Amino acid sequence: MSTAAAVILWVGATFYALFGGADFGGGFWDLIAGNAEKGERPRGTIQRSLTPVWEANHVWLIFILVVLWTAFPQAFSAIFSTLYVPLTLAVLGIVLRGSGFAFRSSVEGLQARRAAGAVFALSSVITPFFMGAVVGAIAVGNVPAHGNGDAFSTWLAPAPLFIGVMFVATSAYLAAVFLVGDARRGGDHEMERYFERRALAAGVVAGIFAVVGLIALHSEGPYVYDRLIHEGLPLIIISALCGIGMLLVLLLGGRLLLRPLAAGAVIAVIWGWFVAQFPYLLPTSLTISHGAAPDPTLVAIFIVFAIACIVVLPALAILLVLAQSDMLEHEH
Repeated sequence: MSTAAAVILWVGATFYALFGGADFGGGFWDLIAGNAEKGERPRGTIQRSLTPVWEANHVWLIFILVVLWTAFPQAFSAIFSTLYVPLTLAVLGIVLRGSGFAFRSSVEGLQARRAAGAVFALSSVITPFFMGAVVGAIAVGNVPAHGNGDAFSTWLAPAPLFIGVMFVATSAYLAAVFLVGDARRGGDHEMERYFERRALAAGVVAGIFAVVGLIALHSEGPYVYDRLIHEGLPLIIISALCGIGMLLVLLLGGRLLLRPLAAGAVIAVIWGWFVAQFPYLLPTSLTISHGAAPDPTLVAIFIVFAIACIVVLPALAILLVLAQSDMLEHEH
């Protein structure tokens, strides 16, 4: 039962990495789009893509927090009492990002819109970076089960910082791939080529940082590293093949397989992390079974999860279908 609850937690993490990651990546491309004149069209494409779904994408973060808190309260306590600094900065980034995105299309005055846009774009980089640093600190085993880890040295280390940068690069990679499809669907071939070039660059950069993060993990997190290159090796290979396949499809001008290949590369990494940590939640101090809540609590989680699958997943699917079919109203 505890392993099943951990699988549910990782399912939530997978959805958040895909949809929330692409959401953050859109803000990254917004940040580097250039001045008001040069960046008007890319920002317009990003705005149209994010507006219908950006709030729904973060439902998965709430899901992850609730499952972690309820099913694994000791791990929740240890993580939040040790890594409260990067977690607080990530939460601040989420709040500022949402505010900036909402206000930049409604406030009057060019300077006010620019300020709101800058807040949105910068927060879109800061937030995934600190989330990645949190994941990196957990993966290398810097979070003790009793939650008495140092507030700074646990995540201000090479591996967590490299993983934080990898999160930013991966978000940019996902967003660029998604935006290629959105621009093509909107008939804007110039923006399609614009984001195609950025998807190629982001894919290469994300791959480089994944390799660098793996090297840093070798020295700082030997347990996870050893299992990753043995038990998790098939998933690493799948991720690499999907990433290379995505680049080849882009270079050949294909579009049909872009999103599945990009998503497959990210999904394989997330589940490789699960396999590498197993049977630990906090390597090597807290196992899944020892950190799990009592069985009646886990049963309640399974029931709620089943209800959510029946109610929430179809609603999110309908939203995505409507957004991808351009059947939702857009502000002009």
